[in-house]
Amino acid sequence: MSIETPIRIRDPIHGTIRINRAELQLVHHPAYQRLRWIKQLGLADFAYPGATHTRYSHGLGTLHVATSMFDGIVRDYALAPDDRARLRQTVRLAALYHDLGHAPLSHTTERFMPPVARLELGDWQRGAADRQASHEDYTLKILTDSSLTPVIQAQLGDAGVAPGDVAALISGRAATEAGWPAFLVDGRDWGPVLAQCISSELDADRMDYLLRDSYFAGVPYGRYDLEWLLDHLRAVDIAGRLYLGLEARSAFTFDDYLLSRFHMFVSVYLHHTPVGYELMLDRYHLDPDCELRLPADPESYLQIDDVFLTHTLRTSKSPWAKRIVERRAYRRVVESRQLQVELPEEGSPLVSPPQLTAEAIAAGLEQRGIPTLVHTTTGRLSKYGLPAGGGDDPTVYVLEAGQAIPVADYTPLYRRYAGEIQLRRVYVDPDWHDDALAYAEQMAERYGPAARALIRRRDGTQLSLAFGPPRERS
Repeated sequence: MSIETPIRIRDPIHGTIRINRAELQLVHHPAYQRLRWIKQLGLADFAYPGATHTRYSHGLGTLHVATSMFDGIVRDYALAPDDRARLRQTVRLAALYHDLGHAPLSHTTERFMPPVARLELGDWQRGAADRQASHEDYTLKILTDSSLTPVIQAQLGDAGVAPGDVAALISGRAATEAGWPAFLVDGRDWGPVLAQCISSELDADRMDYLLRDSYFAGVPYGRYDLEWLLDHLRAVDIAGRLYLGLEARSAFTFDDYLLSRFHMFVSVYLHHTPVGYELMLDRYHLDPDCELRLPADPESYLQIDDVFLTHTLRTSKSPWAKRIVERRAYRRVVESRQLQVELPEEGSPLVSPPQLTAEAIAAGLEQRGIPTLVHTTTGRLSKYGLPAGGGDDPTVYVLEAGQAIPVADYTPLYRRYAGEIQLRRVYVDPDWHDDALAYAEQMAERYGPAARALIRRRDGTQLSLAFGPPRERS
């Protein structure tokens, strides 16, 4: 049967997703089927009960979006049919397989991974040999050196698709290393723009997960106009290398997309309840009774999923594992947010440092014998907001009046949110929660009404902790 004969899959986000017969065999492979048993948002369903969707459905959605991106960016180029089909198929497979290496509960258990040198990645390894492996490293290993590798070659080799080319797009090497042979067509290097479809500030991965995660979490924060963005994508030729471009009339939609991601991180991905359970996993990882070790061997690793992790926690002797299973995680007492914002009229950052910090409250609680944990997370709207030289990835360009303008130079959003947002939280043993809350309230009363950090009482009301006046502009 022809490779182009479509199989139709119904999806709640994109409607109908089409895959061909060869891709169906690659979807059926155990390496991809494993993703049915890995939740997309880890422990987020402790806060959002509907957020039990998986990396399996996300991979199919990413394939769908990446295909639309490819079809949009090649419309202005007269590619030979064989070249077009080969590049399109490579992008589709990279999108489908971009999350193959995720550990149980997605990002939550990456701390259990071994040093990257043990994966024996060869030329695919980047960074120090003693650094901890990441899910991206496992993805490259599974693609290039596992039971999946010959299956890709058997199903798509005749179409010119090689596992190494798929890995090059996922890893970004096709973008950063000029002249990757598979992506040189008629004197142009398609590597950067195709890699950007898989991983960039405007990629198929994020475009799918924002809509999918907000849908299943039951929140509106991740919604944006996907169709408008896809309709206005173009390829930008800069010295013979092609990069991702966006027509100027969709720039505000791109702003909305970036803000949607920013709000999803603050409201969903970093929600205090799943973060509290992740802290328990941290302590379990450090416990001498911790039984969980993620293997470096890809075939053994492919046997590890959320079901395996749940069984391990249920049978563990570790008190931290028992806390997770019995849902007795430490409870949040204090949360502070600090956002660094650039003032357009002055062009200088305004930071409001607290006089009363989460760390100070935690220290006071520990002095009173209350078991306490502090968690700090730092993030930013976009890596394009970093100072010059702070980001390595190829930029996205805005096309206006015949010019290709780096998006960070085009929209004021990057200047407005160039700084970081920092979340600090204090968690305590639930048996001590009332005592800890009473102490924190006493501390808060000494600092007046200015609000930057919140204590949440049992009845749902919020008490503001005081912060000092903003720092003078320098």
